[in-house]
Amino acid sequence: MMPLNLAVLPWGILCGSLAMQNGFSAFEAQLMSLLVFAGSAQLVAIELIASDTSLLTIAITTFIISSRHFLYGLAVRQKVIAQPLRWRLPVSFVLTDELFAFSHHPKAYQTKARLIYALSAGFSFYVFWNIWTLIGIVAGQLLPDLTNLGLDFAIATTFIALVVPSIKNRATLACVMVSGISAAALKSWGFDMWLVASALLGMSCGYLMTREVKQ
Repeated sequence: MMPLNLAVLPWGILCGSLAMQNGFSAFEAQLMSLLVFAGSAQLVAIELIASDTSLLTIAITTFIISSRHFLYGLAVRQKVIAQPLRWRLPVSFVLTDELFAFSHHPKAYQTKARLIYALSAGFSFYVFWNIWTLIGIVAGQLLPDLTNLGLDFAIATTFIALVVPSIKNRATLACVMVSGISAAALKSWGFDMWLVASALLGMSCGYLMTREVKQ
């Protein structure tokens, strides 16, 4: 997790500075990272709140953006279902994209030592995310608009680093290719739900190819 903790440095700084530049107090900006702990959802929510968007729209938008975590929870559920609730709750809180990418080992979360290891990795990301947010809050007060520096590209590079090592068969490759191409096309056409639609198209393609191989 340590390389990923460093990789989200620009992302966290952008989140903190963007909040400050959109009228949030330093306390509100930091509290958002402490409680929400979801980079992409935070960035979108900050923009929506600053635009006086209705609470319902903010809730629906952030729900859609974060809905992938429901799938993460389902995927990890079988590995932690036998553990007491006091273990499952903290695992669910720190189950980010980054930790989920490292959760595919068959014995992940199976023993107390592995649970402690996973929680240590997950909470290290939580700690660093809040440190980077704090730096962004300070930078947002002292420096000009940081949104023009292209720091949001850190989001794309982080996910690329997570996705590429997982491409180990044709079905996964097809899923990635279809998702990427459809996302670029739908967004260029101005389709509002481009992210959700491209994800569904990619997953559907990967699922169909997997079924074909099994048959």
